[in-house]
Amino acid sequence: MTTTDPETTDKPDELGWLARLRKRLRILYHSQAPFALRFQAAVLIVDLAIIAFFIASPLIKGREYFLWIDYSIAAVVFIELVARALASTSITRWLRQLPVIIDIFILITLLAPTWLFNLGFLRILRLWTLSKSTIVWRPLIKRRLGAYQETIQAVINLLVFVFVVTGFVYTAFVSEDSGIVGYVDALYFTVTTMTTTGFGDITLPGTFGKLVSIAVMLMGISLFVRLAQLIFRPAKVHFPCPQCGLAKHEPDAVHCKACGHILNIPDEGSI
Repeated sequence: MTTTDPETTDKPDELGWLARLRKRLRILYHSQAPFALRFQAAVLIVDLAIIAFFIASPLIKGREYFLWIDYSIAAVVFIELVARALASTSITRWLRQLPVIIDIFILITLLAPTWLFNLGFLRILRLWTLSKSTIVWRPLIKRRLGAYQETIQAVINLLVFVFVVTGFVYTAFVSEDSGIVGYVDALYFTVTTMTTTGFGDITLPGTFGKLVSIAVMLMGISLFVRLAQLIFRPAKVHFPCPQCGLAKHEPDAVHCKACGHILNIPDEGSI
């Protein structure tokens, strides 16, 4: 007669419960079912509200309700990170992804807002990590608007850069001497510097300030040029070359520009 260890019998039940939870979360995050799409839309709305709070944080810091909102958002971000981890096929591989690492860093700044507020301007990177999610692009692709994905991504990259630089300038240079006495002043300096308008009413003091201004100008111009190219040049279509595998081509391309193979790209709307 054999005896059964109670711990051995309990363990499969626990693993079965966890497996069912992970399966359910995968469906919610990755399925095209109507209830899953509603869940994904709700997650997107919550993420956009969180990003709005990050943008407004410098303006409401010091208010008595700031910490309550901050810690509440920290709880939401933590729950979402855990859910996304469980929904992944490999948690260790998921943890090595750059957007996940950035989200974990953002969570740390939320849990210690007083100590790490000077790094709080990096929270806007949440917008960039959100732009890497299929939840954002899936509705566009479903409505045959996938051709605008690169343009929208370029706009998001530009916005993230503007707010990261604004937060850094506000944190590092706020003083009467520089002319930056508020967050709006930092945003004004960032935009005028990026566009090389440079009215000269606000300048960053010292050698370090000059180097920061040069870096903002060079990177800002690059992002503006990239955005202009995506807006005014014809959008490329996703059609992998059967010979070399080049994924994107001009809509009217007859030959692959990489290997010269004859292409048969279907017209828009054809099956």
